[in-house]
Amino acid sequence: MILLQTLSTSDGQQAVDSLALMEGASSSDIGLLELLIKGGYMMIPLYLLFILAIFIFIERVITLKKASKTPKGMIDQVKMMVQSGNIEQAKMICQGEETPVANMISKGLERIGSPLKNIEVAIENVGKIEIYKLEKNLGLLATVSGAAPMIGFLGTVAGMIRAFIGVAQEEGMVSPKLLSTGIYEAMITTATGLVVGIIAYLGYNYLVTQVSKLIHNMEYTTIEFIDLLQDKK
Repeated sequence: MILLQTLSTSDGQQAVDSLALMEGASSSDIGLLELLIKGGYMMIPLYLLFILAIFIFIERVITLKKASKTPKGMIDQVKMMVQSGNIEQAKMICQGEETPVANMISKGLERIGSPLKNIEVAIENVGKIEIYKLEKNLGLLATVSGAAPMIGFLGTVAGMIRAFIGVAQEEGMVSPKLLSTGIYEAMITTATGLVVGIIAYLGYNYLVTQVSKLIHNMEYTTIEFIDLLQDKK
């Protein structure tokens, strides 16, 4: 009987200890927000770069979507007006559309009567300005994609230095918890920098692809317009 009581008491104590360990583990779980805060002051520029990347991406997507809305009917109407000699009406149609293609064709219509080479040069000059507008801030987004991981790595190095300074200042046995806490807090900045860099890099590549499509459409429409003027002559 005494043996059974001892075993039952031992089992009960083990269960209580296991439950206490589980409660301690669950209470020590760190949330995402708390984890990000533990990254230190180097997280501030990473947050700012993340906000900047998101802002540039959204602003460029809206701009490119507006720039790509050139109705096919508008191009057909302009062709009909040019073929019939109604140049003023064709200009009014282009001026009603605030798109790169419409601006380029409008400039070409203003130069009708000049040599064909001069018309081509005028359209190309407007095209360069429109391309510059389309590519605005893309270089800044590319900079964010490269700078964020480096800033994150710099934060990790600084955090590791602080962690080892703290270890060096400890007297006696160094607690593994002290060292591991300093290391994982330092690594947070590298992980955050990589996430921000990847997001900015993917956004940059997507926007470059969309700009390339728009430039191709601008070139194709310009060639059609120049061919139309050449046939008209």
